[in-house]
Amino acid sequence: MRRFLLAASLAAAFAAPAWAQTQPPLRCAVDGTFAPHAFPSLQGGVQGFQIDLFREVARRMGREIVIDSASFSGLIPAMNAGRYDFLCAPTTVTPERAASLLFTEGYLWTELQFGIRRGTPPIRSEEDLRGKTISVNKGTPYEQWVTRNAERLNLTLLAFDTQPDAVQAVIQGRAYANLSGNTVVRYSASRTQQYVADYVLPGTRLHWGTPFRQDSGALRNQVEDVLTCMKRDGFIARISERWFGNAPGPDQAERMEFPGYGPPGLPGYDPTPQNPRCG
Repeated sequence: MRRFLLAASLAAAFAAPAWAQTQPPLRCAVDGTFAPHAFPSLQGGVQGFQIDLFREVARRMGREIVIDSASFSGLIPAMNAGRYDFLCAPTTVTPERAASLLFTEGYLWTELQFGIRRGTPPIRSEEDLRGKTISVNKGTPYEQWVTRNAERLNLTLLAFDTQPDAVQAVIQGRAYANLSGNTVVRYSASRTQQYVADYVLPGTRLHWGTPFRQDSGALRNQVEDVLTCMKRDGFIARISERWFGNAPGPDQAERMEFPGYGPPGLPGYDPTPQNPRCG
């Protein structure tokens, strides 16, 4: 497990309330192989959209932040065991997860998308997947989708601890396609000539939010207030354009504010109106 400390700037610390300066560092974790969200930097440590996002969250809260890097499949159990205050990893908000965790509202939309090897005929529908082997990152909704549809489509699941390994399985011909999130598939395709972003599963748009334990409602709301301010001043949109290559429009989650706290309509949602103090 890799760990690095990201300190809020001195200017932010001086501007923060006295109580914030005496608080311990926030503790969170990412999958450090999930580019462009979090991946190794040549200068050491981890870089990516998630790192920029939560460094800024901590800075605005007047806190330091410690970010661990580990396999995604172990992150939620580790958080529930008290190792982390929340997860900095992009986490798909599903009804099943929302029943046992608290989430912020989405700061990105995620959709399930397939990546294929260059030269493979494009996937036109789920029927084109029948009898095929699909690679995924272990412990994700992508693995769950393949598992749920394995019998119906005669799918074979090939699960890996990291997304790059799942991509390599496609390039090497061990899997017909890789299923992951749209941002990750597009980024991998932009960096790997033999890998092509392909079919998006209809009706799979979901929030990518920040999960907390169920006893962390106050902290969840505090972090969500900061995220809302970052939507209002365009910070999330700017780092989205930097890492994903396109400026998000007004209908994208990087800019959209949702009522209350948490994704509306799911367990853990708090309808209390937000009133963040954005300075």
